[in-house]
Amino acid sequence: MTEINYMLQGNAVMPALNEPVVREWIVKVADLHGQRVGCLTYVFCDDEYILETNREFLGHDYYTDIITFDYTNSRHIAGDMVISLDTVRSNAEMLGVDYETELMRVIIHGVLHLCGINDKGPGEREVMEGYENEALAILPENVFLK
Repeated sequence: MTEINYMLQGNAVMPALNEPVVREWIVKVADLHGQRVGCLTYVFCDDEYILETNREFLGHDYYTDIITFDYTNSRHIAGDMVISLDTVRSNAEMLGVDYETELMRVIIHGVLHLCGINDKGPGEREVMEGYENEALAILPENVFLK
């Protein structure tokens, strides 16, 4: 059974997501990668919260846009994805893309990790970006509430 939850930590403000549309999109992307969605939790936070999470769980002392905790079993992808909305915003500005597009890229990035796609080894970043772009190409226009 597919369950997608959203939480807030730190000073984050909940993005105006059209949750049923986001759910359908995530399920479709996972299906394209031969996976079914189980329980996913998105924790939207600020930079300070993700920095502390990065230090505590990964031993890294830097900011990042997403940390994915993978609880996938053989039948369903599952996990917690901690997303710094501050870093998403600054990355969007740096890349010259709108915040909403960058947020959706990061949201699906975590799902792609749960589907078994990596981005740390040689050539893997380009593969991940290709899959992110494919997912964004099928993103419904009404993914945000107006």
